Amino acid sequence: MLQDIDLDSVRVINTLNPHSYCISKKDKDFENALKASDILLPDGVGIVWAEKLLNRSRIHKIAGFDLFKYLMNHLNVSNGSCFFLGASEATLKLIKENAIKDYPNVKVYSYSPPYKSVFSKTDSKLMFTKVNTVKPDVLFVGMTAPKQEKWVHDYNNNLNAKIICSIGAVFDFYAGTVKRPSQFWIKLGLEWLPRLLKEPKRLAKRNFISTPKFILEVIYFKIFKKGFL
Repeated sequence: MLQDIDLDSVRVINTLNPHSYCISKKDKDFENALKASDILLPDGVGIVWAEKLLNRSRIHKIAGFDLFKYLMNHLNVSNGSCFFLGASEATLKLIKENAIKDYPNVKVYSYSPPYKSVFSKTDSKLMFTKVNTVKPDVLFVGMTAPKQEKWVHDYNNNLNAKIICSIGAVFDFYAGTVKRPSQFWIKLGLEWLPRLLKEPKRLAKRNFISTPKFILEVIYFKIFKKGFL
């Protein structure tokens, strides 16, 4: 549970779902970034199922949005600061407006990096310089996986922030530019379904290719004690 995290001892927090697992099997840099996390949260019912099947351990799904709210509440109580790195200027403006209302004691900063698949060293230096000028208690990175996790892994030692979280879609959810499915779907473990229906083209690979691959990988590992991906 999020309440069990010692916020004074962790630095990099990432999330894992079946799709990101499958991507990591083809992208060694991404796999290394995930493995280097201080905490890797189960952000998917597939991960919860796999843990139960393989280790007979009962865990709960913790979405990036749950992590975001938990940390923002913590910062609100402690009069802390946060930095949003990623998304467009318009999205960041909406995030700031919402944060001022929801978390009035939190100092909020942001920077919108250039929109490109790979950042140059000059881009990255400007990004971590913007963050280091503020020295936030929490740095939220929202540049989609696996780019965000790999960037944090590459520049972790250059970043002056106490906690760093890669939370991707949470930026759009909190800004309101993308509506998160209701609690009805979340409690059923079907949060992915309304999102798929809204964005079938973008999410088809995740749900129709990665998910079956992940299920087969877990079953194969259960039988043969090794993966095949």
